[in-house]
Amino acid sequence: MKLTFIINLLILSTTTLSAQRIQDSYYSTSGYIDKAGRVLDGSNRTIGYINSDGSVQDASYITLGYVNNDGRILNSSYSTIAYVKDDGRIQDSQYSTIGYIKEGRVQDKNYSTVAFFDNIDTKKMAAYLIFFSVFLHC
Repeated sequence: MKLTFIINLLILSTTTLSAQRIQDSYYSTSGYIDKAGRVLDGSNRTIGYINSDGSVQDASYITLGYVNNDGRILNSSYSTIAYVKDDGRIQDSQYSTIGYIKEGRVQDKNYSTVAFFDNIDTKKMAAYLIFFSVFLHC
């Protein structure tokens, strides 16, 4: 029993160490994205996947949408729901700016910082924001 607890703790620590942390504006950990694209909540539970082929799935492997190389974010029906521009701007399907991703921070459309992150690709971070968080939906 004690050994099982220690093994689980080590696995949890390894997962956290190899994953990139996402924090809210108060620096509380809200989630992680690991190198394989697995998305974890702040309690290290798997909530989804951002796969190397661009597909985004929930924890049950149901496809939520896609992230294209050109910066378009599509829903599961292949309709464009957002755009990620080269300058880090995130736009909705009507081209209205809903936020920004730059220099390790996420800002809402009014430039208020709503999240911090380290070493996460801009498109993966945008997919996290669109499919797994509420940072830009407030």
